[in-house]
Amino acid sequence: MKPETPQHRAPLDASARKAVAPVICYPVESLTRPDLAPFHAAREGWRLVSSTLVPAREARCFDVPQGHFFRISSVEGPQVGDLNLWNAHDLGERFFSGKTRALHGTHLSSGDRMWSNLPHLRPLALITEDTLDWYGFDAFGGSVHDVIGTRCDPYTHNLLSGGQYHHCCHSNLTRALAARTGLPLHQAEAHIHDVLNVFMCTGFTRDTGQYFMKASPVRPGDYLEFFAETDLIGALSACPGGDCSAEHSSDQAACHPLLVEVFQPQEAPEGWTPPGPNAYDRSHGL
Repeated sequence: MKPETPQHRAPLDASARKAVAPVICYPVESLTRPDLAPFHAAREGWRLVSSTLVPAREARCFDVPQGHFFRISSVEGPQVGDLNLWNAHDLGERFFSGKTRALHGTHLSSGDRMWSNLPHLRPLALITEDTLDWYGFDAFGGSVHDVIGTRCDPYTHNLLSGGQYHHCCHSNLTRALAARTGLPLHQAEAHIHDVLNVFMCTGFTRDTGQYFMKASPVRPGDYLEFFAETDLIGALSACPGGDCSAEHSSDQAACHPLLVEVFQPQEAPEGWTPPGPNAYDRSHGL
């Protein structure tokens, strides 16, 4: 957080320094922007293979085979969710929100991919439809589906508020992964990672640069849809902040369940091929 009053006098060329134009850190022109038409066409005649209702203030795991679609839907009221993804055959390969943010920006929507961590760095899932894409960025700089927040957790809650709150998304996801894999809680916790904040409306304040949240625009019937580019285990927490209009972790906020549905298409999308391993040789110069 920047100090209210700078402690040092600006140099004579301060205005010139501030006027330097920004440069995009990771230009993505070399990445092929996916044509979503074949993915939309592949939904014709698809079959629902599983449905998971995630209770309010809880999390559940779900499985998505490679080449299947999954949807996260609002079903009862405005609610945000925290999403983790893993390679179903290797929990060490998981969603990398930081690199996804560097490649696609602070908020994700249709056509963006969810990339895995190093040394894998390959697509885990492609976002194929977003019924909230109309929102864009508002006057406060807020938008939906962010990869800038980490996840609400009991450690930060204890640091700022005290107490032992067990329904933060971090704990919810930990319990869900432990139940899915049979791992002890402390081992499952080590695999919980920074999330895609599904339906959450967030941004950074212009004056202090602080992460903010505001009431999510999501309503029953809205959904975010994905295509699994590898076999996945997913975990979704229905955040204890509800629509995050007031509190981040609370037993007072109005909370609602979220629905995860997995669909099997009759055929793979035309032209799609499964992603291979990252081509870097891992020699690191030696």
